[in-house]
Amino acid sequence: MPLPKRRSVLPSWMHGLTLAVLVSFMASVAVPALAERAVPEGYRLQAGDIVAVSVWQEPGLEQLVLVRPDGGISFPLAGDLEAAGLTIGELTQALKDKLKKYISDPVVTVTLQEIPGNRIYILGRVNKPGDFPLVTRDVTVMQALAMAGGLTPFADEKHIKVLRTENGTQRSIPFNYKDIRRGRSLEQNIALEAGDVIVVP
Repeated sequence: MPLPKRRSVLPSWMHGLTLAVLVSFMASVAVPALAERAVPEGYRLQAGDIVAVSVWQEPGLEQLVLVRPDGGISFPLAGDLEAAGLTIGELTQALKDKLKKYISDPVVTVTLQEIPGNRIYILGRVNKPGDFPLVTRDVTVMQALAMAGGLTPFADEKHIKVLRTENGTQRSIPFNYKDIRRGRSLEQNIALEAGDVIVVP
């Protein structure tokens, strides 16, 4: 049985304007593809992440939304709400709760488009240096080095460093790859945080 057509809560002129702006934006800006790795269901949003939000039968409520540095997002009718730290499912529910004031039983879809806010960086003598998505909270230094293809033959295994910024101050965390390979000082194999930089001399 076909679903009944829902009447839009936005004026018709706003639909045209919003869609025109959206089409113009999409034409001028290429939306980067999400990381090739599947994002786990429990992934929590961070500042800088981009999500696509749409509401069924409401063409004026289709937008790409950036998680701001303060962790919040803005969406028509819903206003401002906190997004950082939420899963996609939790953000979807939060938007539904906000939109219920204006739309009866809103059908909201939220999809993750890009996760630049949750990345780590691996530099120096590794086979595939670059930036990598931090899609879980338990990626260790050893796992990250494996993501970068491992060390090159002339890498200094004993003097690898993890650079981490906390409260505006950067600190250096030593990491001895050789010790870890031998099963020693395993506490060095710390879980990484968004923005960490691994430097392999």
